[in-house]
Amino acid sequence: MPDLIAKSALDGRSLTLGGLTLAEADPGPVTSIAVYPGGAKAVAKGLRQLGLAMPAPNRFVEKTGARIVWTGRDQAFLTGVAPPAIEGAALTDQTDGWAVLALSGAQATDVLARLVPVDLRLPACPVGTALRTQVNHMNAVILRTGDYAVEIMVFRSMARTAWHDLETTMHMVAARADGKI
Repeated sequence: MPDLIAKSALDGRSLTLGGLTLAEADPGPVTSIAVYPGGAKAVAKGLRQLGLAMPAPNRFVEKTGARIVWTGRDQAFLTGVAPPAIEGAALTDQTDGWAVLALSGAQATDVLARLVPVDLRLPACPVGTALRTQVNHMNAVILRTGDYAVEIMVFRSMARTAWHDLETTMHMVAARADGKI
């Protein structure tokens, strides 16, 4: 039997350019929680073990290394920890299906404004916001993690394309800031 080596989608890649940093982030385990009809109370009881609850639409909540991210009606991703026993929902391991790119810097929203069809400026997208949207043609979940920081979750198969698009746009924004455009 071959000896397989687990690798992340981008092999830990990072780039700093013009005050912006793009890096692959490790979210830890990613578990999809899809609440069955009538299962909300049981799910709430299960998540209470982590000090969490199902997030409000377009929000995420963090507590002691665990994060729960709204991904749709009665759906969420639990990241950072293995899920506790939860009744009333379908739990699906999504760890190997997603890649996370962390973009930070004062011009992070300028980069994303060229790629994302929603307003990600701080007043419209405060810290704690989770959005299901697109990065160019790719489905994504974007999390506002700080005043100048976001995390972008894309399907693992699209990680290199997302990286390329973000890096190319970072070069454009940096050139504009340097007066080269």
